[in-house]
Amino acid sequence: MAAEPSSSSPSSAVTSDTNTIHPPSSPVRDASPSPFSVIDFLSICHHLKTTKRTGWVRRDVKNPESIADHMYRMSLMALIAPDVPGLDRNKCIKMAIVHDIAEAMIGDITPMDGISKAEKSQREQAALEYMCKIIGEGSRGKEITELWTDYEANSSPEAKFVKDLDKVEMILQALEYEDEQGKDLDEFFQSTAGKFQTEIGKAWASEIVSRRNKN
Repeated sequence: MAAEPSSSSPSSAVTSDTNTIHPPSSPVRDASPSPFSVIDFLSICHHLKTTKRTGWVRRDVKNPESIADHMYRMSLMALIAPDVPGLDRNKCIKMAIVHDIAEAMIGDITPMDGISKAEKSQREQAALEYMCKIIGEGSRGKEITELWTDYEANSSPEAKFVKDLDKVEMILQALEYEDEQGKDLDEFFQSTAGKFQTEIGKAWASEIVSRRNKN
């Protein structure tokens, strides 16, 4: 179960009725992004810092983490992960940074919101396309798109590992909220049990569960 931020869009670029992405106000550039485009892009990403993950909000967690908090610790996890043959750790770090980037505009849509997977995917892709057009259709936007698409497809070794990091970070955060605030967040552990795809993910999750069982 994801610790989802609010599904309401923090950006006026997505209308509440149609969720249609409006063309960016800044010109589309094929070359390296200009300072103007970079600041426009980063201003949208600001919502990742301010949008709280509503999986925690709905469970009355005090001072819940933001989307950016979650993504940052996942990036640290990728940074300190042991080397594994065939796994590009630098790619994992980048993927962790961008895997939830579309949530800056649309929030984290979950099954509780009553929106189909197909509709969720369409909204995320539209938001990602909008954001990448702001910084131009050059190498930076292309790289972000490829990393995000790879993660969603869960096909590469890096995607499988970062998917595991997403779950590991969530249950570690759940354990911390249980310890700090006396919450019972067992549903987050149940929702991820048996779903880890990599040996590192399994080992880290097992350590978290072991610490929880000792409490």
